[in-house]
Amino acid sequence: MASKATDGKSPAPRDVGTKRPVGRPRRVIDLDQVADVAAQLYARHGYDAVSIESVAERLGVSRATLYRTIRSMDELHTVLFERSARNVELEAHALLERHKDSREALIALITFQIEASIRMREYVGVYFGWGLPADAFERWRQWATEYERLWSTAVERAAADGHLKVDDPMVATRLILGMVNWVSRWYRAEGPCTSESIAAEAIRLVLPKA
Repeated sequence: MASKATDGKSPAPRDVGTKRPVGRPRRVIDLDQVADVAAQLYARHGYDAVSIESVAERLGVSRATLYRTIRSMDELHTVLFERSARNVELEAHALLERHKDSREALIALITFQIEASIRMREYVGVYFGWGLPADAFERWRQWATEYERLWSTAVERAAADGHLKVDDPMVATRLILGMVNWVSRWYRAEGPCTSESIAAEAIRLVLPKA
């Protein structure tokens, strides 16, 4: 015989349509957090010190948990590239919107790109598309083309306003980008140069005062 509730109330209906989850619920991995942690580890410990395990430990999750989202170093580098490229492009667009004077706009871009090169120097290969999987590399090529076009627009404006003389704005753009991006290869935090002093020297080369 079924027992009756002692408080006079009917027992709550039992949900038979769902199962009670076993153990901890799966944690959703935020890819921006993954990119942040990877960038911090690269900056502090160098390229060879970063692994799926080290990123998982820093995130406070198990390797298995992270592995459900990031299965290889190729995928980790893809996440880092996509976040870095997005942030760089957004900031560059914002600078061009903020600086209506063409000379000031180009100065702002040069200064920003040098700062970005220094900040990303430990994983600059990812930013340049080195070692990315084929599909990610194709996205990098498309992004790089668009980013060069953004810079070329700034160079063309500055040239049209008489701030620099160029015959081919795209060639000039690539030369300027090559110069400021190469800072990532030789800059040393313990050296005598700062991002500000490097930017000032680059600006004197590209935009000498009349």
